[in-house]
Amino acid sequence: MNHVPAPSGDSPFQVEPTPRDEAPQFVLPLVVRIERGDPPARTDALETAARAVLVLLGDERAHGDGEWAEAVRNWEDARIRKVVRRARGAEWRRAETLPGITVTGKSAEVRVFPPIPLDGWPKDLAKLQVSGTELDDPEPPLPAGPAEPVLWLSPDLKMSAGKAMAQAGHGAQLAWWALSEEERAAWRDAGHPLAVRTAARADWSRLTASGLPLVRDAGFTEIAPGLTLAVEGVDRIGRLSTPPTS
Repeated sequence: MNHVPAPSGDSPFQVEPTPRDEAPQFVLPLVVRIERGDPPARTDALETAARAVLVLLGDERAHGDGEWAEAVRNWEDARIRKVVRRARGAEWRRAETLPGITVTGKSAEVRVFPPIPLDGWPKDLAKLQVSGTELDDPEPPLPAGPAEPVLWLSPDLKMSAGKAMAQAGHGAQLAWWALSEEERAAWRDAGHPLAVRTAARADWSRLTASGLPLVRDAGFTEIAPGLTLAVEGVDRIGRLSTPPTS
């Protein structure tokens, strides 16, 4: 069974100081492949990063006596930090030689690595660029499918694609924690369907006041502390594990 961190009273996503700040701090590295002249679409990169986090959380190496389990436990016992870096060409090929998992979307490739200490980045990852990762959507994203939970980004915040990918990963992790083992297995078997969209300004207040899981950024990079994302439709994942009735 996956290690599940303490509930909302000591949330790893809340802004205020908590005992988690006194624990050794770890970070989950993600690397997005951005080849010159052929970048992925922004929304696909966000959704692929979110799925990459889910794939790692569900991997047998990340729990029990798995080789990544201790690192994942240490990471979840502190603040939940994710950092997205970008790579191309030889940089990407070197990143693929390190222990991790590559997840492919429609146009995006994201490799997720087991958590590392904040100051423990492998050399081939430490040299990759982290700031200023910008991507665009050639066409507006389609509406979310009926079985997809939606990770709603705040309409009032401007974030680089790299920062938004990390926030999408946070939202996917909140959805994962909300599920039973059976529901997680059903989501995994379905390929972790999800959508990342920016909420309409008129809908944002309703979303954040409705009791949905919320990501509260600690303000370490790019943006001030506060709400960045609301997770809607986790109940749809639960229905994936329920046999249809006649």
